[in-house]
Amino acid sequence: MPSGKEGDKSLKGLPWFKTSILYELYVRAFKDSDGDGHGDLKGVIEKLDYIASLGIDVIWLLPISPSPLRDDGYDVTDYYDIHEQYGTLEDFKLLIREAHKRKLKVITDLVMNHTSSDHPWFQSSRRGPDQPKGNWYVWSDDPERYSGTRVIFTDTESSNWSFDPLRKQYYWHRFFSHQPDLNFDNSEVRREMKRVVRFWLELGIDGFRFDAIPYLFEREGTNNENLSETHAFLRELRAYIDELKPDAFLLGEVNQWPEDTVPYFGTGTDEIPLLFHFPVMPRLFKAVAEGVRDSVEWILERTPDIPKPCQWVIFLRNHDELTLEMVTPEERNFLYQTYAPEPRMRLNLGIRRRLAPLLGNDMRKIKLMNSLLLTLPGTPILYYGDEIGMGDHIWLDDRNGVRTPMQWQETENAGFSTAEELFAPVVDDAVYGYRHRNVDVQERDPESLLHWMRTAIRTRRRHPSLGAGSFELMTPANRAILAFIRELSSDRLLAIHNLSGAAQQFDLDLERFESRPITDAFSQRRVGSGQHRTEFELEPYGFSWFALEGDER
Repeated sequence: MPSGKEGDKSLKGLPWFKTSILYELYVRAFKDSDGDGHGDLKGVIEKLDYIASLGIDVIWLLPISPSPLRDDGYDVTDYYDIHEQYGTLEDFKLLIREAHKRKLKVITDLVMNHTSSDHPWFQSSRRGPDQPKGNWYVWSDDPERYSGTRVIFTDTESSNWSFDPLRKQYYWHRFFSHQPDLNFDNSEVRREMKRVVRFWLELGIDGFRFDAIPYLFEREGTNNENLSETHAFLRELRAYIDELKPDAFLLGEVNQWPEDTVPYFGTGTDEIPLLFHFPVMPRLFKAVAEGVRDSVEWILERTPDIPKPCQWVIFLRNHDELTLEMVTPEERNFLYQTYAPEPRMRLNLGIRRRLAPLLGNDMRKIKLMNSLLLTLPGTPILYYGDEIGMGDHIWLDDRNGVRTPMQWQETENAGFSTAEELFAPVVDDAVYGYRHRNVDVQERDPESLLHWMRTAIRTRRRHPSLGAGSFELMTPANRAILAFIRELSSDRLLAIHNLSGAAQQFDLDLERFESRPITDAFSQRRVGSGQHRTEFELEPYGFSWFALEGDER
Protein backbone atom coordinates (compact mmCIF):
# COMPACT_ATOMS: atom_id res chain seq x y z
CA MET A 1 0.00 0.00 0.00
CA PRO A 2 1.41 3.48 -0.83
CA SER A 3 2.72 5.27 2.22
CA GLY A 4 2.12 8.86 1.14
CA LYS A 5 5.75 9.68 1.87
CA GLU A 6 7.87 11.76 -0.47
CA GLY A 7 9.09 9.64 -3.32
CA ASP A 8 6.02 7.41 -3.49
CA LYS A 9 5.69 6.19 -7.09
CA SER A 10 1.95 6.96 -7.12
CA LEU A 11 2.78 10.64 -6.55
CA LYS A 12 5.40 10.86 -9.28
CA GLY A 13 4.77 13.85 -11.51
CA LEU A 14 2.00 15.29 -9.32
CA PRO A 15 2.37 18.76 -7.77
CA TRP A 16 3.59 18.57 -4.18
CA PHE A 17 0.62 20.53 -2.88
CA LYS A 18 -1.84 17.77 -3.83
CA THR A 19 -1.23 15.93 -0.56
CA SER A 20 -0.44 18.93 1.65
CA ILE A 21 -2.40 20.33 4.59
CA LEU A 22 -2.49 24.02 5.52
CA TYR A 23 -2.60 25.62 8.96
CA GLU A 24 -4.00 29.14 8.92
CA LEU A 25 -2.85 31.40 11.73
CA TYR A 26 -3.25 35.03 12.69
CA VAL A 27 0.19 36.18 13.87
CA ARG A 28 -1.32 38.80 16.16
CA ALA A 29 -3.33 36.11 17.99
CA PHE A 30 -0.90 33.18 18.03
CA LYS A 31 1.94 33.79 20.51
CA ASP A 32 3.40 36.96 22.02
CA SER A 33 7.16 36.63 22.56
CA ASP A 34 7.92 40.10 23.93
CA GLY A 35 5.05 40.79 26.31
CA ASP A 36 3.40 43.68 24.45
CA GLY A 37 0.02 41.94 24.17
CA HIS A 38 0.33 41.25 20.43
CA GLY A 39 1.44 38.02 18.82
CA ASP A 40 4.57 38.24 16.70
CA LEU A 41 6.80 36.34 14.31
CA LYS A 42 9.18 35.23 17.06
CA GLY A 43 6.17 33.80 18.86
CA VAL A 44 5.31 31.76 15.76
CA ILE A 45 8.92 30.52 15.67
CA GLU A 46 8.54 29.35 19.28
CA LYS A 47 5.56 27.22 18.26
CA LEU A 48 6.86 25.72 15.01
CA ASP A 49 7.46 22.35 16.66
CA TYR A 50 3.83 22.31 17.78
CA ILE A 51 2.61 23.10 14.26
CA ALA A 52 4.88 20.43 12.79
CA SER A 53 3.55 17.92 15.33
CA LEU A 54 0.08 18.30 13.83
CA GLY A 55 1.28 16.91 10.49
CA ILE A 56 0.97 20.26 8.75
CA ASP A 57 2.89 21.02 5.53
CA VAL A 58 2.12 24.70 4.89
CA ILE A 59 1.63 27.62 7.28
CA TRP A 60 -0.62 30.38 5.97
CA LEU A 61 -0.01 33.68 7.76
CA LEU A 62 -2.74 36.31 7.61
CA PRO A 63 -1.34 39.68 6.44
CA ILE A 64 1.86 40.72 8.21
CA SER A 65 2.64 44.03 6.48
CA PRO A 66 2.34 47.48 8.12
CA SER A 67 -1.29 48.42 8.57
CA PRO A 68 -3.57 50.44 10.88
CA LEU A 69 -5.25 47.04 11.50
CA ARG A 70 -8.75 48.34 10.92
CA ASP A 71 -9.22 45.11 8.96
CA ASP A 72 -6.54 42.95 10.60
CA GLY A 73 -3.91 43.74 8.00
CA TYR A 74 -6.03 43.51 4.87
CA ASP A 75 -5.65 47.30 4.86
CA VAL A 76 -1.97 47.53 3.85
CA THR A 77 0.12 50.69 4.18
CA ASP A 78 3.48 49.25 3.02
CA TYR A 79 3.92 46.12 0.91
CA TYR A 80 7.67 45.95 1.61
CA ASP A 81 7.89 45.63 5.37
CA ILE A 82 6.57 43.85 8.47
CA HIS A 83 4.09 45.37 10.91
CA GLU A 84 6.16 46.73 13.81
CA GLN A 85 4.12 44.79 16.38
CA TYR A 86 4.94 41.54 14.55
CA GLY A 87 8.68 42.07 14.21
CA THR A 88 11.14 42.82 11.44
CA LEU A 89 12.12 41.51 8.03
CA GLU A 90 15.02 39.74 9.76
CA ASP A 91 12.50 38.00 12.03
CA PHE A 92 10.57 36.94 8.96
CA LYS A 93 13.66 35.51 7.27
CA LEU A 94 14.45 33.62 10.50
CA LEU A 95 10.90 32.22 10.54
CA ILE A 96 11.34 30.97 6.98
CA ARG A 97 14.66 29.30 7.80
CA GLU A 98 13.33 27.66 10.98
CA ALA A 99 10.15 26.51 9.23
CA HIS A 100 12.15 24.97 6.39
CA LYS A 101 14.30 23.08 8.90
CA ARG A 102 11.07 21.39 10.00
CA LYS A 103 9.97 20.77 6.39
CA LEU A 104 7.25 23.41 6.75
CA LYS A 105 6.50 25.88 3.98
CA VAL A 106 5.25 29.42 4.65
CA ILE A 107 2.86 31.54 2.62
CA THR A 108 1.17 34.83 3.42
CA ASP A 109 -1.59 36.96 1.98
CA LEU A 110 -0.92 39.22 -0.96
CA VAL A 111 -3.66 41.86 -0.84
CA MET A 112 -3.62 43.11 -4.42
CA ASN A 113 -7.11 44.50 -4.89
CA HIS A 114 -6.86 47.40 -2.44
CA THR A 115 -4.73 49.22 0.10
CA SER A 116 -5.44 51.14 3.26
CA SER A 117 -6.63 54.70 2.77
CA ASP A 118 -3.58 55.56 4.92
CA HIS A 119 -1.18 54.15 2.32
CA PRO A 120 1.16 56.86 0.96
CA TRP A 121 0.06 55.90 -2.54
CA PHE A 122 -3.54 56.85 -1.76
CA GLN A 123 -2.53 59.97 0.11
CA SER A 124 -0.66 61.05 -3.02
CA SER A 125 -3.55 60.08 -5.29
CA ARG A 126 -6.13 62.04 -3.34
CA ARG A 127 -4.12 65.23 -3.82
CA GLY A 128 -5.06 65.22 -7.47
CA PRO A 129 -4.71 63.47 -10.85
CA ASP A 130 -1.45 65.31 -11.57
CA GLN A 131 0.27 63.72 -8.56
CA PRO A 132 2.76 60.81 -8.98
CA LYS A 133 0.12 58.29 -7.87
CA GLY A 134 -2.83 60.31 -9.16
CA ASN A 135 -4.10 57.47 -11.38
CA TRP A 136 -3.23 54.54 -9.09
CA TYR A 137 -6.78 54.30 -7.74
CA VAL A 138 -10.23 54.34 -9.35
CA TRP A 139 -11.78 57.84 -9.24
CA SER A 140 -15.03 59.23 -10.62
CA ASP A 141 -17.21 62.32 -10.50
CA ASP A 142 -20.26 60.08 -10.76
CA PRO A 143 -21.17 57.75 -7.85
CA GLU A 144 -23.69 55.98 -10.10
CA ARG A 145 -20.92 54.60 -12.29
CA TYR A 146 -20.70 50.75 -12.31
CA SER A 147 -24.21 50.61 -10.86
CA GLY A 148 -24.54 46.90 -11.65
CA THR A 149 -21.97 45.97 -9.00
CA ARG A 150 -23.06 44.37 -5.74
CA VAL A 151 -21.99 45.70 -2.35
CA ILE A 152 -20.10 42.95 -0.48
CA PHE A 153 -20.04 44.32 3.08
CA THR A 154 -23.75 45.00 3.32
CA ASP A 155 -23.68 45.56 7.09
CA THR A 156 -21.28 48.51 6.91
CA GLU A 157 -21.27 49.92 3.37
CA SER A 158 -24.19 51.28 1.37
CA SER A 159 -22.17 51.96 -1.78
CA ASN A 160 -18.95 50.97 -3.51
CA TRP A 161 -18.10 54.68 -3.84
CA SER A 162 -16.97 57.12 -1.15
CA PHE A 163 -16.41 60.86 -1.52
CA ASP A 164 -12.96 62.24 -0.83
CA PRO A 165 -13.14 65.87 0.35
CA LEU A 166 -9.57 66.65 -0.67
CA ARG A 167 -9.72 65.47 -4.29
CA LYS A 168 -13.45 66.25 -4.46
CA GLN A 169 -14.14 63.02 -6.31
CA TYR A 170 -15.47 59.59 -5.43
CA TYR A 171 -13.11 56.62 -5.06
CA TRP A 172 -14.04 52.99 -5.68
CA HIS A 173 -13.87 50.28 -3.01
CA ARG A 174 -15.30 46.76 -3.12
CA PHE A 175 -14.82 46.31 0.63
CA PHE A 176 -14.58 48.85 3.46
CA SER A 177 -14.48 52.56 2.60
CA HIS A 178 -11.03 52.72 4.22
CA GLN A 179 -9.80 50.23 1.59
CA PRO A 180 -9.69 52.01 -1.80
CA ASP A 181 -9.25 49.74 -4.81
CA LEU A 182 -6.09 49.98 -6.88
CA ASN A 183 -6.45 50.81 -10.57
CA PHE A 184 -5.15 47.76 -12.44
CA ASP A 185 -5.75 49.48 -15.77
CA ASN A 186 -2.66 51.47 -14.86
CA SER A 187 0.44 49.62 -16.04
CA GLU A 188 2.46 51.17 -13.20
CA VAL A 189 0.21 49.42 -10.66
CA ARG A 190 0.64 46.08 -12.42
CA ARG A 191 4.42 46.48 -12.50
CA GLU A 192 4.45 47.43 -8.82
CA MET A 193 2.57 44.25 -7.87
CA LYS A 194 5.20 42.22 -9.69
CA ARG A 195 7.90 44.00 -7.71
CA VAL A 196 6.05 43.16 -4.49
CA VAL A 197 5.88 39.49 -5.47
CA ARG A 198 9.58 39.41 -6.31
CA PHE A 199 10.50 41.08 -3.01
CA TRP A 200 8.82 38.40 -0.90
CA LEU A 201 9.96 35.47 -3.02
CA GLU A 202 13.54 36.66 -2.73
CA LEU A 203 13.10 36.75 1.05
CA GLY A 204 12.37 33.03 0.84
CA ILE A 205 8.59 32.82 1.08
CA ASP A 206 7.06 29.70 -0.48
CA GLY A 207 4.02 31.32 -2.04
CA PHE A 208 0.96 33.49 -1.58
CA ARG A 209 -2.71 33.43 -0.87
CA PHE A 210 -4.07 36.00 -3.36
CA ASP A 211 -6.83 37.98 -1.69
CA ALA A 212 -10.04 39.02 -3.48
CA ILE A 213 -8.81 38.44 -7.03
CA PRO A 214 -12.15 38.54 -8.93
CA TYR A 215 -12.41 42.32 -8.45
CA LEU A 216 -9.16 43.70 -9.91
CA PHE A 217 -10.67 45.44 -12.96
CA GLU A 218 -13.81 47.48 -13.62
CA ARG A 219 -15.90 47.78 -16.78
CA GLU A 220 -19.17 49.62 -17.29
CA GLY A 221 -22.15 47.40 -18.02
CA THR A 222 -20.77 44.42 -16.08
CA ASN A 223 -20.96 43.25 -12.48
CA ASN A 224 -17.20 43.90 -12.26
CA GLU A 225 -16.34 40.36 -11.27
CA ASN A 226 -14.38 37.70 -13.20
CA LEU A 227 -13.57 40.01 -16.10
CA SER A 228 -11.33 38.83 -18.94
CA GLU A 229 -8.84 41.57 -18.04
CA THR A 230 -8.46 40.01 -14.59
CA HIS A 231 -7.61 36.63 -16.09
CA ALA A 232 -5.12 38.25 -18.46
CA PHE A 233 -3.27 39.90 -15.59
CA LEU A 234 -3.25 36.71 -13.51
CA ARG A 235 -1.69 34.84 -16.45
CA GLU A 236 0.92 37.58 -16.70
CA LEU A 237 1.60 37.37 -12.95
CA ARG A 238 1.77 33.55 -12.97
CA ALA A 239 4.32 33.58 -15.80
CA TYR A 240 6.41 36.06 -13.82
CA ILE A 241 6.25 33.92 -10.66
CA ASP A 242 7.13 30.77 -12.62
CA GLU A 243 10.37 32.45 -13.69
CA LEU A 244 11.24 33.19 -10.06
CA LYS A 245 9.88 30.12 -8.21
CA PRO A 246 8.20 27.51 -10.42
CA ASP A 247 6.91 25.40 -7.50
CA ALA A 248 5.37 28.29 -5.54
CA PHE A 249 2.18 27.59 -3.60
CA LEU A 250 -0.38 29.93 -5.15
CA LEU A 251 -3.86 29.97 -3.66
CA GLY A 252 -6.62 32.21 -4.98
CA GLU A 253 -9.59 33.58 -3.08
CA VAL A 254 -12.48 33.47 -5.55
CA ASN A 255 -15.73 33.52 -3.61
CA GLN A 256 -17.89 32.40 -6.52
CA TRP A 257 -19.91 29.48 -7.81
CA PRO A 258 -17.78 26.57 -9.12
CA GLU A 259 -18.50 27.34 -12.77
CA ASP A 260 -17.25 30.91 -12.25
CA THR A 261 -14.26 29.80 -10.19
CA VAL A 262 -12.94 27.08 -12.50
CA PRO A 263 -11.73 29.56 -15.18
CA TYR A 264 -9.18 30.87 -12.65
CA PHE A 265 -7.35 27.53 -12.98
CA GLY A 266 -6.76 28.49 -16.61
CA THR A 267 -5.28 25.67 -18.66
CA GLY A 268 -3.85 24.17 -15.47
CA THR A 269 -0.43 25.77 -15.67
CA ASP A 270 -1.03 29.41 -16.60
CA GLU A 271 -3.23 30.92 -13.86
CA ILE A 272 -3.88 29.90 -10.22
CA PRO A 273 -3.20 26.24 -9.34
CA LEU A 274 -5.19 26.23 -6.08
CA LEU A 275 -8.61 27.80 -5.49
CA PHE A 276 -11.01 27.74 -2.55
CA HIS A 277 -14.20 25.76 -3.08
CA PHE A 278 -16.43 28.12 -1.09
CA PRO A 279 -19.89 26.62 -1.76
CA VAL A 280 -18.97 23.23 -0.27
CA MET A 281 -18.55 24.60 3.24
CA PRO A 282 -22.10 25.83 4.05
CA ARG A 283 -23.54 22.65 2.55
CA LEU A 284 -21.54 20.50 4.94
CA PHE A 285 -23.18 22.35 7.81
CA LYS A 286 -26.57 22.08 6.13
CA ALA A 287 -26.15 18.33 5.62
CA VAL A 288 -25.32 17.75 9.29
CA ALA A 289 -28.25 19.94 10.38
CA GLU A 290 -30.68 18.05 8.13
CA GLY A 291 -29.15 14.62 8.59
CA VAL A 292 -29.09 13.86 4.85
CA ARG A 293 -26.42 14.13 2.16
CA ASP A 294 -28.52 15.89 -0.50
CA SER A 295 -26.95 19.37 -0.27
CA VAL A 296 -23.37 18.03 -0.40
CA GLU A 297 -24.18 15.65 -3.22
CA TRP A 298 -25.78 18.54 -5.15
CA ILE A 299 -22.75 20.85 -4.96
CA LEU A 300 -20.27 18.07 -5.72
CA GLU A 301 -22.23 17.02 -8.79
CA ARG A 302 -22.44 20.67 -9.90
CA THR A 303 -18.66 21.11 -9.63
CA PRO A 304 -16.97 20.88 -13.07
CA ASP A 305 -13.83 18.86 -13.67
CA ILE A 306 -10.62 20.80 -13.16
CA PRO A 307 -7.22 20.56 -14.89
CA LYS A 308 -5.07 17.73 -13.56
CA PRO A 309 -2.26 19.95 -12.19
CA CYS A 310 -4.77 21.93 -10.11
CA GLN A 311 -6.53 21.42 -6.80
CA TRP A 312 -9.48 22.70 -4.82
CA VAL A 313 -8.81 23.96 -1.29
CA ILE A 314 -11.50 23.24 1.29
CA PHE A 315 -12.07 24.36 4.85
CA LEU A 316 -14.60 24.29 7.66
CA ARG A 317 -13.85 27.64 9.25
CA ASN A 318 -11.39 30.48 8.85
CA HIS A 319 -10.79 34.10 9.87
CA ASP A 320 -13.88 35.39 8.04
CA GLU A 321 -17.56 34.76 8.51
CA LEU A 322 -19.03 31.46 7.33
CA THR A 323 -20.32 32.83 4.05
CA LEU A 324 -23.92 32.12 3.04
CA GLU A 325 -23.81 34.05 -0.22
CA MET A 326 -24.19 30.96 -2.38
CA VAL A 327 -27.29 29.44 -0.78
CA THR A 328 -30.96 30.25 -1.36
CA PRO A 329 -32.75 32.68 0.99
CA GLU A 330 -34.63 29.71 2.45
CA GLU A 331 -31.41 27.79 3.05
CA ARG A 332 -29.79 30.88 4.57
CA ASN A 333 -32.67 31.34 6.98
CA PHE A 334 -32.46 27.67 7.96
CA LEU A 335 -28.71 27.91 8.60
CA TYR A 336 -29.15 31.14 10.58
CA GLN A 337 -31.81 29.57 12.77
CA THR A 338 -29.73 26.43 13.28
CA TYR A 339 -26.26 27.86 13.78
CA ALA A 340 -26.67 31.57 14.57
CA PRO A 341 -29.95 32.11 16.44
CA GLU A 342 -28.67 35.35 18.03
CA PRO A 343 -28.29 38.38 15.71
CA ARG A 344 -24.77 39.08 17.00
CA MET A 345 -23.66 35.75 15.58
CA ARG A 346 -24.38 37.00 12.06
CA LEU A 347 -22.36 39.30 9.81
CA ASN A 348 -23.07 40.47 6.26
CA LEU A 349 -24.42 37.30 4.60
CA GLY A 350 -22.70 34.91 6.96
CA ILE A 351 -22.08 33.58 10.46
CA ARG A 352 -19.16 34.75 12.59
CA ARG A 353 -18.57 31.71 14.77
CA ARG A 354 -15.86 29.10 15.26
CA LEU A 355 -16.30 25.43 14.48
CA ALA A 356 -16.87 24.03 17.99
CA PRO A 357 -19.58 26.54 19.00
CA LEU A 358 -21.29 26.10 15.63
CA LEU A 359 -21.60 22.40 16.37
CA GLY A 360 -22.72 22.85 19.96
CA ASN A 361 -19.42 21.49 21.29
CA ASP A 362 -20.58 18.02 20.20
CA MET A 363 -17.33 16.10 19.68
CA ARG A 364 -19.11 13.57 17.47
CA LYS A 365 -20.07 16.33 15.04
CA ILE A 366 -16.68 18.06 15.30
CA LYS A 367 -14.85 14.86 14.40
CA LEU A 368 -17.37 14.04 11.66
CA MET A 369 -16.85 17.44 10.04
CA ASN A 370 -13.08 17.11 10.26
CA SER A 371 -13.33 13.65 8.70
CA LEU A 372 -15.18 15.22 5.77
CA LEU A 373 -12.55 17.96 5.58
CA LEU A 374 -9.75 15.39 5.36
CA THR A 375 -11.39 13.03 2.88
CA LEU A 376 -13.36 15.14 0.39
CA PRO A 377 -11.53 16.29 -2.77
CA GLY A 378 -9.14 19.13 -2.08
CA THR A 379 -6.28 20.41 0.01
CA PRO A 380 -7.64 21.01 3.54
CA ILE A 381 -7.07 24.05 5.75
CA LEU A 382 -7.11 23.86 9.52
CA TYR A 383 -7.80 27.15 11.30
CA TYR A 384 -5.63 27.81 14.34
CA GLY A 385 -7.28 26.67 17.58
CA ASP A 386 -9.87 24.47 15.90
CA GLU A 387 -7.64 21.48 16.61
CA ILE A 388 -8.45 21.97 20.32
CA GLY A 389 -12.06 23.07 19.81
CA MET A 390 -11.55 26.74 20.71
CA GLY A 391 -14.60 28.92 21.21
CA ASP A 392 -15.40 32.43 20.02
CA HIS A 393 -16.32 35.81 21.52
CA ILE A 394 -19.48 37.06 19.83
CA TRP A 395 -19.45 40.35 21.71
CA LEU A 396 -16.34 41.55 19.88
CA ASP A 397 -17.03 43.62 16.77
CA ASP A 398 -16.85 42.51 13.16
CA ARG A 399 -15.00 39.19 12.74
CA ASN A 400 -12.78 39.69 15.77
CA GLY A 401 -14.78 37.12 17.73
CA VAL A 402 -13.08 34.29 15.81
CA ARG A 403 -9.61 35.87 16.01
CA THR A 404 -9.00 35.70 19.76
CA PRO A 405 -5.65 34.67 21.35
CA MET A 406 -4.56 31.05 20.98
CA GLN A 407 -5.14 29.07 24.16
CA TRP A 408 -1.87 27.37 25.10
CA GLN A 409 -2.10 26.89 28.87
CA GLU A 410 -4.40 27.30 31.87
CA THR A 411 -2.14 30.10 33.18
CA GLU A 412 -2.99 33.81 32.96
CA ASN A 413 -3.74 35.01 29.42
CA ALA A 414 -3.86 31.38 28.28
CA GLY A 415 -0.07 31.32 27.97
CA PHE A 416 -0.40 33.63 24.97
CA SER A 417 1.24 36.67 26.55
CA THR A 418 2.66 38.08 29.81
CA ALA A 419 1.18 41.51 29.11
CA GLU A 420 -1.41 43.10 31.39
CA GLU A 421 -3.48 44.16 28.40
CA LEU A 422 -3.97 42.10 25.23
CA PHE A 423 -5.02 43.17 21.76
CA ALA A 424 -8.22 41.17 22.41
CA PRO A 425 -9.53 39.27 25.43
CA VAL A 426 -8.96 35.54 25.69
CA VAL A 427 -12.06 33.37 25.75
CA ASP A 428 -12.88 32.74 29.42
CA ASP A 429 -16.35 31.21 29.61
CA ALA A 430 -17.56 28.03 31.27
CA VAL A 431 -17.43 25.88 28.13
CA TYR A 432 -14.58 27.14 25.95
CA GLY A 433 -12.54 29.13 28.48
CA TYR A 434 -8.76 28.87 28.38
CA ARG A 435 -8.53 27.54 31.95
CA HIS A 436 -9.83 24.15 30.84
CA ARG A 437 -9.57 24.25 27.02
CA ASN A 438 -5.97 24.65 25.97
CA VAL A 439 -3.12 22.82 24.29
CA ASP A 440 -1.40 21.71 27.51
CA VAL A 441 -4.53 20.08 28.94
CA GLN A 442 -5.19 18.24 25.69
CA GLU A 443 -1.57 17.14 25.31
CA ARG A 444 -1.96 15.29 28.63
CA ASP A 445 -5.25 13.65 27.62
CA PRO A 446 -4.82 10.82 25.07
CA GLU A 447 -8.58 11.00 24.35
CA SER A 448 -8.53 14.71 23.51
CA LEU A 449 -9.56 16.31 20.22
CA LEU A 450 -5.95 17.40 19.68
CA HIS A 451 -4.67 13.82 19.78
CA TRP A 452 -7.51 12.66 17.54
CA MET A 453 -6.69 15.38 14.99
CA ARG A 454 -3.06 14.29 14.89
CA THR A 455 -4.13 10.68 14.35
CA ALA A 456 -6.56 11.63 11.59
CA ILE A 457 -3.96 13.76 9.79
CA ARG A 458 -1.33 11.02 10.17
CA THR A 459 -3.79 8.50 8.73
CA ARG A 460 -4.55 10.80 5.82
CA ARG A 461 -0.84 11.06 5.05
CA ARG A 462 -0.63 7.28 4.72
CA HIS A 463 -3.20 7.47 1.91
CA PRO A 464 -2.12 9.76 -0.95
CA SER A 465 -5.44 9.01 -2.65
CA LEU A 466 -7.07 11.40 -0.17
CA GLY A 467 -5.03 14.26 -1.54
CA ALA A 468 -4.43 13.41 -5.16
CA GLY A 469 -6.81 10.57 -6.00
CA SER A 470 -9.96 10.32 -8.07
CA PHE A 471 -13.34 10.75 -6.42
CA GLU A 472 -16.29 8.39 -6.83
CA LEU A 473 -19.48 9.38 -5.02
CA MET A 474 -21.55 6.38 -3.96
CA THR A 475 -25.33 6.55 -3.65
CA PRO A 476 -26.67 4.16 -1.02
CA ALA A 477 -30.44 4.12 -0.57
CA ASN A 478 -29.97 5.49 2.94
CA ARG A 479 -29.63 9.24 2.35
CA ALA A 480 -28.17 9.85 5.80
CA ILE A 481 -24.98 8.29 4.48
CA LEU A 482 -22.35 10.20 2.52
CA ALA A 483 -19.93 7.64 1.07
CA PHE A 484 -17.24 7.87 -1.57
CA ILE A 485 -14.10 6.15 -2.83
CA ARG A 486 -10.79 7.95 -3.32
CA GLU A 487 -8.29 6.16 -5.54
CA LEU A 488 -4.71 6.72 -6.67
CA SER A 489 -2.79 3.84 -8.20
CA SER A 490 -3.15 0.90 -5.76
CA ASP A 491 -4.23 3.14 -2.86
CA ARG A 492 -8.01 3.07 -2.49
CA LEU A 493 -9.92 4.44 0.45
CA LEU A 494 -13.63 4.18 1.16
CA ALA A 495 -14.91 6.97 3.43
CA ILE A 496 -18.40 6.63 4.91
CA HIS A 497 -20.16 9.24 7.05
CA ASN A 498 -23.41 9.18 8.99
CA LEU A 499 -24.76 12.72 8.83
CA SER A 500 -27.63 12.02 11.21
CA GLY A 501 -28.04 11.83 14.97
CA ALA A 502 -29.36 8.26 14.80
CA ALA A 503 -27.50 5.00 14.21
CA GLN A 504 -27.70 3.86 10.59
CA GLN A 505 -27.45 0.52 8.82
CA PHE A 506 -26.84 0.43 5.07
CA ASP A 507 -25.09 -1.52 2.37
CA LEU A 508 -22.76 -0.57 -0.44
CA ASP A 509 -22.01 -2.33 -3.70
CA LEU A 510 -18.35 -3.36 -3.50
CA GLU A 511 -18.63 -6.18 -6.03
CA ARG A 512 -15.53 -5.10 -7.91
CA PHE A 513 -13.54 -5.56 -4.68
CA GLU A 514 -15.08 -8.97 -3.97
CA SER A 515 -12.92 -11.14 -1.69
CA ARG A 516 -10.41 -8.31 -1.35
CA PRO A 517 -9.44 -7.31 2.20
CA ILE A 518 -11.12 -4.30 3.81
CA THR A 519 -8.92 -2.66 6.45
CA ASP A 520 -9.75 0.02 8.99
CA ALA A 521 -7.49 2.88 7.95
CA PHE A 522 -7.06 4.18 11.50
CA SER A 523 -6.25 0.93 13.30
CA GLN A 524 -4.88 -0.81 10.18
CA ARG A 525 -6.79 -3.95 11.24
CA ARG A 526 -8.61 -6.10 8.69
CA VAL A 527 -12.38 -5.89 9.21
CA GLY A 528 -13.75 -7.95 6.32
CA SER A 529 -13.74 -8.29 2.57
CA GLY A 530 -15.67 -6.77 -0.30
CA GLN A 531 -18.74 -8.40 -1.78
CA HIS A 532 -21.72 -7.55 -3.95
CA ARG A 533 -23.66 -6.01 -1.05
CA THR A 534 -21.38 -5.15 1.84
CA GLU A 535 -23.26 -4.23 5.02
CA PHE A 536 -22.16 -1.42 7.31
CA GLU A 537 -23.40 0.18 10.50
CA LEU A 538 -22.50 3.61 11.85
CA GLU A 539 -23.24 5.23 15.19
CA PRO A 540 -24.88 8.69 15.33
CA TYR A 541 -22.58 11.13 13.50
CA GLY A 542 -20.18 8.22 13.05
CA PHE A 543 -17.71 7.71 10.22
CA SER A 544 -15.11 5.20 9.05
CA TRP A 545 -12.22 5.14 6.61
CA PHE A 546 -11.57 1.76 4.99
CA ALA A 547 -8.60 0.82 2.84
CA LEU A 548 -9.66 -1.39 -0.06
CA GLU A 549 -6.60 -3.52 -0.63
CA GLY A 550 -5.41 -5.41 -3.67
CA ASP A 551 -6.39 -5.07 -7.33
CA GLU A 552 -9.95 -4.82 -8.58
CA ARG A 553 -11.42 -7.85 -10.29
